[in-house]
Amino acid sequence: MSIPSIELQLQTLPDSPGVYQYFDKDEKILYVGKAKNLKKRVASYFNKVHDNAKTNVLVRKIVEIKHIVVSTEQDALLLENNLIKKLQPRYNVLLRDDKTYPWICIKKEPFSRIFPTRNMIKDGSEYFGPYTSFKTVHTLLDLIKELYPLRTCNYDLSESNIKNHKYKVCLEFHIGNCKGPCEGLESLENYQKQVDAIRHILKGNFKESLKEFKLKMQELANNLQFEEAQKIKEKMEVLENYQAKSTILNPKISNIDVFSIISDETMAYINFLQIAHGAIIRSHTLELKKKLDESDEDLLALAVVELRERFQLTSKELILPFELDFGNTLKVTVPQLGDKKSILELSQRNAKYHRLEQLKQIQIVDPERHTNRIMAQMKKDLRLSVEPRHIECFDNSNIQGTNPVAACVVFKDGKPSKKDYRHFNIKTVVGPDDFASMEEVVYRRYKRLTEENQPLPQLIIIDGGKGQLSSALKSLDALDLRGKIAIIGIAKRLEELFYPGDSVPLYLDKKSETLKIIQQLRNEAHRFGITHHRDKRSKSALQNSLETIPGIGEKTMVLLLKQFKSVKRIQLATENEISAVVGLSKAKKITEFYKESEN
Repeated sequence: MSIPSIELQLQTLPDSPGVYQYFDKDEKILYVGKAKNLKKRVASYFNKVHDNAKTNVLVRKIVEIKHIVVSTEQDALLLENNLIKKLQPRYNVLLRDDKTYPWICIKKEPFSRIFPTRNMIKDGSEYFGPYTSFKTVHTLLDLIKELYPLRTCNYDLSESNIKNHKYKVCLEFHIGNCKGPCEGLESLENYQKQVDAIRHILKGNFKESLKEFKLKMQELANNLQFEEAQKIKEKMEVLENYQAKSTILNPKISNIDVFSIISDETMAYINFLQIAHGAIIRSHTLELKKKLDESDEDLLALAVVELRERFQLTSKELILPFELDFGNTLKVTVPQLGDKKSILELSQRNAKYHRLEQLKQIQIVDPERHTNRIMAQMKKDLRLSVEPRHIECFDNSNIQGTNPVAACVVFKDGKPSKKDYRHFNIKTVVGPDDFASMEEVVYRRYKRLTEENQPLPQLIIIDGGKGQLSSALKSLDALDLRGKIAIIGIAKRLEELFYPGDSVPLYLDKKSETLKIIQQLRNEAHRFGITHHRDKRSKSALQNSLETIPGIGEKTMVLLLKQFKSVKRIQLATENEISAVVGLSKAKKITEFYKESEN
């Protein structure tokens, strides 16, 4: 598959946070960077000459742009760090060393210590983070220290050492920062309960801890210790604003491969994330062109085997959106919630963005292919026997039963064909009867098309529920067109699609392209019908007064309304005021007419 031009790649980048990667003509990585807005940041490389000669050389070498979409700018920073260390791109200087971000460690030992660190040691301890600054780490540790008195010493508090009175309490005990577990003054059970509560805080689940903070703040305030209470309040505000760290880097999830799939009628997009030591070290989206009507399960199974072989993956666990059988050698996890679910959703998001980029490129480069895809998708979504290349939509308009009209709008290949739009003045119906009006206009429309041997649509859409749909069907029956044209009704409130003879409506995905086109048709029919209805009402209002005056024509009415703005003002105007606009002769006719009307 040939690589699109840089201009085309730039047009289809998302406006989301993420990490971008530049590759040269030999597919060697040149540079990895992060962005709050991928589209703006990457475009900035190409829309100017840079002061730095090295940057200009880099830009000239770029042939392909790849990216990974993430949730926040902070996630992008952390992911950029990992990718640069892993890939060592030629043009990256920062983050190529072994610098790591800080973590908070809960040490695996009796009476666990909790402390900041830059080094992860695989001894069974728990690590939370990483954090982008030590300021955040210290803020969290200060909050924890305020709420839970924990030890800070590095003593080996084994059961035997405590029983043998090997250690003595220190200053931290005397000032109230520690409860003295070294002398057995605090039980291991009670201490570990506090550690469990801290673990929840670090995961972002701190409702119970906040309650205890509030009680402590209230207690200080009751004892008139307002300065200390204010400090607790300020730290509570920081804690409330704190959110659980991204699942992009979660030390509990290691050496796992994540796969997700997004597909349409012609293509499938499989995204792959490789997780090692709690970090994403590789992201790749594979495109598969469908030959037949393959299922997502078959395509994903094929892609998993292909990508594991291509990247020589050795992990024993896969995270997938649905169950697949790879024998006893691989464990398949289909997460329903938690960190693994979040990572799967991230993979799905990347697959979705990749698909949208490809569709945008196709729409720009090959509009016909784009149209064919939309038509095939509509045929499938609406359960039609043929593609709806020609669609007509009907809508009625009347206000309090006056001036009833109807509109028919036409879409061809998914786009408005305005030269084929038609208005209808209701002729046979008296009063506000939407059902009878719909029956009349559908009959008139297709009677004329059949008499003139004009092409009939593949799909008719009726703006309304079951009642309007039944009325339209009567007309198709009368014209012997039932079964020759597909017809559906769309109800406004829940966007329900009704089919003839089916009491259960069809609900389309709110984000589907098929529903968007149907909504566009419905809205266009409504706009077109309302415009005609307003014109008719305005003309009717004129006919009720000015047009009934002998010798007063349409041009005179337009001049008068342009000057006086309304019929009422014309009635109140003097003969001299009117004659200044239309002449003395017509002014006399108008004033005499209104005088006689009053009498």
